[in-house]
Amino acid sequence: MAELRLEELSASNVVAANALTLKPGQEQFVAPVSYSAAAAVSNPATSWQRVVRDGDEVVGFIMGNFDPDAEHEEFHSILWRINVDADDQGRGIGTFAVQALAEEARRRGLKRLYVIWESGELGPEQFFLRSGFAPVSETQYGETVGALEL
Repeated sequence: MAELRLEELSASNVVAANALTLKPGQEQFVAPVSYSAAAAVSNPATSWQRVVRDGDEVVGFIMGNFDPDAEHEEFHSILWRINVDADDQGRGIGTFAVQALAEEARRRGLKRLYVIWESGELGPEQFFLRSGFAPVSETQYGETVGALEL
């Protein structure tokens, strides 16, 4: 593995980010990167989107949002999406991306980073728990709200 690095999502890398593959069964837990790119257009001041590169190859994507004016605390600093290419999962790419987002939250003076996930056998719960998120509540739809103390 070459040195991992982050790069802002842009016109030059969005196609590669959108082509990230998932393992069978994961698609029910992850929205396509194109949804994230569209969301950023409506909220460019608060959206934080990066691709993860391993050398010249795009191997992951992460989207966070920082909105100090959000009504609910968990939306002040939240991990909205994370995708790691199926062939590259298990190599520390997701952990690298979460740590980068957490560092950005710290830089902004925030004390917690939140994430919301849906439980399921092939879902992201174990990844988020290994990344240091702890369940703190549930949404009205039964999803888990996790927090990472910064």
